[in-house]
Amino acid sequence: MTDQQEIIDQADRRSAHNYNPLPLVLERGEGIWVWDTDGNKYLDCLSAYSAVNQGHCHPKIIEAMVSQAKKITLTSRAFHNDRMGPFLEKLCQMANMDKALPMNTGAEAVETAIKAVRKWGYEIKGVEDNKAEIIVVRDNFHGRTIATVSMSSEPDYRKNFGPFTPGFKLIDYNDLSALEQAITPNTVALIMEPIQGEAGIIIPDDGFLSNAREIRKQNNVLFVLDEIQTGLGRTGKLFCFQHEENAAPDILIVGKALSGGVYPVSAILASDEIMDVFTPGIHGSTFGGNPLGAAIGLAALQVIEDEDLVERSQILGDYLMRKLELIQTNKIVDIRGRGLFIGIELDKSLGGARSYCEVLMGKGILCKETHDHVIRLAPPLVIENEHIDWLVDQIAKVLKD
Repeated sequence: MTDQQEIIDQADRRSAHNYNPLPLVLERGEGIWVWDTDGNKYLDCLSAYSAVNQGHCHPKIIEAMVSQAKKITLTSRAFHNDRMGPFLEKLCQMANMDKALPMNTGAEAVETAIKAVRKWGYEIKGVEDNKAEIIVVRDNFHGRTIATVSMSSEPDYRKNFGPFTPGFKLIDYNDLSALEQAITPNTVALIMEPIQGEAGIIIPDDGFLSNAREIRKQNNVLFVLDEIQTGLGRTGKLFCFQHEENAAPDILIVGKALSGGVYPVSAILASDEIMDVFTPGIHGSTFGGNPLGAAIGLAALQVIEDEDLVERSQILGDYLMRKLELIQTNKIVDIRGRGLFIGIELDKSLGGARSYCEVLMGKGILCKETHDHVIRLAPPLVIENEHIDWLVDQIAKVLKD
């Protein structure tokens, strides 16, 4: 029995089986690379679901963490701290928003957005108490809490977790007609991802976001974008909605790469009018906006700017897409994506993408299947052309084998 197998067996024995990870044990990471406990080196093409856009253990982010950890890590929001203000100032400037409300995990940020749009609906729009409706789209992924699985159309996420939170109305993704028909006087918001990640890197038609925003404007409904996976450079823009003109949301949800994968940091951003529905005591988090997380978040944002990671994502993403499109095999149904957020959809007759991810692991590449038949490629934004060349060569060999 290997050391790795002992660790895997221990995890299986002591951990709830709510994940099905690839059979390896990682112990170290640097940039685009990770190493297992046997010293094997892998190119990380998942980036912790886009949390490590800046690369594993970025030295500037780690330095900020260590420095702050020696001073003070937690004050709670009962007191001010000297790190939260500068962090939120930077985040709001980059997102062109008035205010931010910091939380920890992405799911907490989505829950915060749900509370914000409902409270806005009652206090600003004038919706009757407990009648607010939120439109969401099929095949979405917004988290694993009861409210976020109540928004989901995925049976596996919902089975035996009911009763569910009411007030959500499902429509098809990328369907403007369905959106218009779903809106009622009680509708307070549309919440969606600008690209659906867990659904298989599904991209809406050009103009969909801006048209959805216009429909929102005509009906006094808030437009909310979950950019937890797609934001902060992943798609070749700082935020994915920037691929279209006039597609800016009323509420923007961010997380994951907001800390460079070093610590849980998330937030929602919005205008003064929307944020003013929050008053002292009605919503909060002991750790939200804590000085350690704020120092890490500020450093993570600074790295994105200083290293031109958004431009790198666009240029290298285009390069990766062109290389992938040269692969000659009838196993590929479609290749789609933006920036370094790409999905390779395989023919369903092949039995799923999991086995291909396992073979790629043996060749030193870590990726994960999504929506059963899609290989997701989302390496850290610090990847270089030479790494992409090697990556595509390995993928081509595996697909042709």
